[in-house]
Amino acid sequence: MSKSQQDFESVLSDSATDVASFSQKKTLLDKIQSLLHANPALVPLIVLMLSLLVFGLILGEKFFSPFSLTLILQQVAIVGFVGAAQTLIIITAGIDLSVGAIMVLSSVVMGQFTFRYGLPVEFAILCGLGVGAICGFINGFLVAVVKLPPFIVTLGMWQIVLASNFLYSANETIRSQDIAEKAAALHFFGEKVKIGGAVFTYGVIFMVVLVLVLNYILNHTAWGRHVYAIGDDSDAAELSGVQVKKTLISVYVIAGLICALAGWVLIGRIGSVSPTAGQFANIESITAVVIGGISLFGGRGSIMGMLFGALIVGVFSLGLRLIGTDPQWTYMLIGILIISAVAIDQWIRRVSA
Repeated sequence: MSKSQQDFESVLSDSATDVASFSQKKTLLDKIQSLLHANPALVPLIVLMLSLLVFGLILGEKFFSPFSLTLILQQVAIVGFVGAAQTLIIITAGIDLSVGAIMVLSSVVMGQFTFRYGLPVEFAILCGLGVGAICGFINGFLVAVVKLPPFIVTLGMWQIVLASNFLYSANETIRSQDIAEKAAALHFFGEKVKIGGAVFTYGVIFMVVLVLVLNYILNHTAWGRHVYAIGDDSDAAELSGVQVKKTLISVYVIAGLICALAGWVLIGRIGSVSPTAGQFANIESITAVVIGGISLFGGRGSIMGMLFGALIVGVFSLGLRLIGTDPQWTYMLIGILIISAVAIDQWIRRVSA
């Protein structure tokens, strides 16, 4: 063996030793960073457990009663639905500012088709679901095919749907008494199931089921892997054989359909059909997604994290209200949580970088 070959092998050996030494020097902080990168829902879950523990110690049985805990679930049911739709969009590196408006318009269509036109309530519900899917399709087509930015598309759709909602409904609210007498099916998701001291609504049960189903689809199906791939790098996904345009359109259509379902749940939650309901659903959904550890840059996050994020907001809202603090403290703490969640996401993303 020549001297040059020996020198080359010596350099390779030294390099391998250096790499092994570097790997062994991995700090505890690096290990935590890698763990959180592999399990994005872990941070919001830890925050949720800690917040439950803190409020439980302060308030005792007043907070930890079955009724109070299930009341939190009832309060976040709408956010859970709309947040699920928002999660799908944000994983693809987009954002949807029209989710709340689509939800309200779908609920208005269900109510107006039933009471203004005298159509069967089941058909009116299907029409409302169809409206949500159509709005989602328009968003998806403009983003995927026309290549417009999701922020601009959904901002415009929000304004269009919001205006259509008020023009079509003439700002008329359909009372809960009328719904109970003529269209009880619209109240379906507001029906309650009591288990001991706990009170669940069908809306809460369906929200949890929806999140679990979407979590399975995103993590165990080809479609779910394609959604993550598009959010991570759409160009690379297309080169690897992913049908980016079709997948993106399907994501927006499913998101619109979920928002329409949220509109049906909203009727059951508030007991009426109101064109002014759900005005903060857009912000609340993004809040749940961000606190839930889903990256706004796309390609990373868990829909379970979104649910944990929504529950965190619900726990803080109920806990601080029971303590008797000013409601502004709730907004302040939620704002701190949002900024902290984004900072943690940036820190975790350095692992992949």
